[in-house]
Amino acid sequence: MNSPLSRRTVTASLLAGAAALGTAGVAQATPATGATRRRSPHKPKTPTVVLIHGAFADASSWRGVVERLRNDGHSVLAPALPLRGLASDSAYIRSVLDSVTGPVVVVGHSYGGAVISQAAADHPRVKALVYIAAFVPEVGESALQLTDKFPGSTVGQATTTRHYPLPGGGEGEEL
Repeated sequence: MNSPLSRRTVTASLLAGAAALGTAGVAQATPATGATRRRSPHKPKTPTVVLIHGAFADASSWRGVVERLRNDGHSVLAPALPLRGLASDSAYIRSVLDSVTGPVVVVGHSYGGAVISQAAADHPRVKALVYIAAFVPEVGESALQLTDKFPGSTVGQATTTRHYPLPGGGEGEEL
């Protein structure tokens, strides 16, 4: 997410999602002039954007996206995943979604896609899910189960627990 093109693409995607929700009047800077269009008082409240990071990152990975979205007038949350497992992480994010009033757009990157698929299922205020290079499992399906559907995937190899002998006996685990 450090390249300007990536941030611009993500911001454009999120703004397009907001427009699709009937919030086309959201404040938006135009790249050529820097001019800003202001939201009409007749337009509905823009959705809160909730950004969920992947397994090998933290919430700070969204810093540039958060800054751009806030500059464009959006409410943004980027909670840190506890990384305790899909069920636990999804329950935590569900509690974050429950705390937001008004419409919500939830964005997941990598493992965060699996989390948002579970956390946002049937949530009354979630209006859109955005997956950025993310897992998109069915509800109840883990990212590892999803990779089993695609022979040759190396994700399962990277996430499989490996055992190795410890000095003095026993086995250790390597994730």
